Amino acid sequence: MAGLREVIETRGLFCSLYSDRGSHFFVTMRAGQKVDPHRLTQVGRALRELGIRMIPAYSPQARGRCERSFSTWQNRLPQELRLAGISDVAAANEFLRERYLGEFNRMFARPPAEQGTAFCRCGRKDLDRVFSIQTERTVAKDNTVAIGDRFWQLNKTPFRRTLAGSTVTICEHLDATVSVQWGPHVVGRFRADGESLEKQTTKRRGKGGSLEAGENQKQVSTGSHTSLEISQTAQDFHFPTAPTAVAGGSKRNGKTKAARAA
Repeated sequence: MAGLREVIETRGLFCSLYSDRGSHFFVTMRAGQKVDPHRLTQVGRALRELGIRMIPAYSPQARGRCERSFSTWQNRLPQELRLAGISDVAAANEFLRERYLGEFNRMFARPPAEQGTAFCRCGRKDLDRVFSIQTERTVAKDNTVAIGDRFWQLNKTPFRRTLAGSTVTICEHLDATVSVQWGPHVVGRFRADGESLEKQTTKRRGKGGSLEAGENQKQVSTGSHTSLEISQTAQDFHFPTAPTAVAGGSKRNGKTKAARAA
């Protein structure tokens, strides 16, 4: 996956991948039989998301150029690493990028018979998710998900209090981090040791405790927000109300008589 992603990021998308029938590429029920096109591996799922067709080879002769190239690398590269005094993976990768690939291409590369390229630019921004090991799990009643003996605790989301009973996708990324997705939403991010990468919310949401209320209170205290000047006078209703009763029946009757006389 790391190699395929690097090619796509540096060169672009390609039409098809012609490979052997290794178990990381295809699912084959029995040795020697055809691959199952309906059961995808993680690599197969990633390439299908990008619209890349996978072609299985059923004989070494079908990929003769690749096999000869592999033979050259397997015979030559170990000797080159030994002569350079390299014994660890990091130094070997640096040697390949900085020295060996350039020398190899100068010796064996040939100009193409036709101009142009079949690669096209990749506009996807989610290659980190595409090239990950994805596993579907159902969230437990305690709002956790697990793969084997590894557990991840999901926090409350703004749109749903608990995801118990929901089906989520656990994505194990190439950098060893883990993210949990529910539909289009990322509901959890974790480091390789299981520690959450998301900040915990300490303020309670709801009546009198929402984040918006807390922010408004902070703005008022600092003077960055002007409070509303609401008049405390009685409101003018659109419908008439009964006159206010005055203590003393004689005065009330007098006013009533005067009103009738008027």
